[in-house]
Amino acid sequence: MVRHVRDRPVAMQAYPAGIEAEGHYMKDRPKHFPDWIPDVRVAKRGGSLRHVLVRETATLVYLAGQNVITPHVWTSRAGHIREPDRIVFDLDPSTQKFGEVRAAARATGELLRDLGLAPHAMTTGSRGIHVTVPIRPVPFEEAFAFAKAVAVRLADEHPSKLTTEFHKVKRGDRIFVDVLRNRYAQHAVPPYAVRPRPRAPVAAPLHWEELDDRALKPDRWTIASMPKRLADGDAWHGISGRARSVSAALRRLA
Repeated sequence: MVRHVRDRPVAMQAYPAGIEAEGHYMKDRPKHFPDWIPDVRVAKRGGSLRHVLVRETATLVYLAGQNVITPHVWTSRAGHIREPDRIVFDLDPSTQKFGEVRAAARATGELLRDLGLAPHAMTTGSRGIHVTVPIRPVPFEEAFAFAKAVAVRLADEHPSKLTTEFHKVKRGDRIFVDVLRNRYAQHAVPPYAVRPRPRAPVAAPLHWEELDDRALKPDRWTIASMPKRLADGDAWHGISGRARSVSAALRRLA
């Protein structure tokens, strides 16, 4: 997990009273955190925040001890805080037909490959699938514009299955192609994060061909079963080395 969250600002989703109670986000570093945990100061409207950074396993262990069940991370890193190096397409289903979510992920990946990018899929441990592409760092504005253009193209090509409609009441049974996580200061669940649900499902990176598996479910792997899966290695191994140009992809899309 560390390789996927290293140096990315963390929004800490904590459940001090257990997962059956209401949780909350902690974005500003608490004063009691030890000095050995690094952080980065990021600008916000009217001021700034100090976001925790993860550079070693010990930090994740400490966060777990602070009731942080799920760390969420930015798509940029501390060294280029306003320039993301990943784009996330969150396929958010309106129904329980997960086969349609798998099909939507395959369609998203097909378009991204046509644009010269390298898509990677992940079950979220919740309801949907994230399709993530590594990119060469660009300003958030450019990354979001590209992600939105891709989402619109997908919705235009699959109008009965996919939508970019933000309001749930207007989606019907269509899957929402959510790209809002690609804006400055937004965040997404990272690979191998545990979700605050019974059985402790884990956000699981996939080998692309696993999207054809009818038995695939968004919560298929748990904190108990993930070690066995990891015995064969990380399905997203080497993802950063597959980063490509968003500018070139946008030209192809146009």
